[in-house]
Amino acid sequence: MTKSDIHVCSAWESEHERPVYTLSSTCPDCGAEAINSAPAPFDPADPYGEYRRRARDAGPDTN
Repeated sequence: MTKSDIHVCSAWESEHERPVYTLSSTCPDCGAEAINSAPAPFDPADPYGEYRRRARDAGPDTN
């Protein structure tokens, strides 16, 4: 298995009521390209992680 063998239809928002998942490279319903559905990998050496966590913990921007 590679990083993620599960793909989602790239046109699901306009073509389907909900995401269509597949193991192939194309959508079984509409034939559109299927893209990787996995989130971006976590990188412990992320140089901006500290800033993102600080902003998240501070709450929503009230401006």
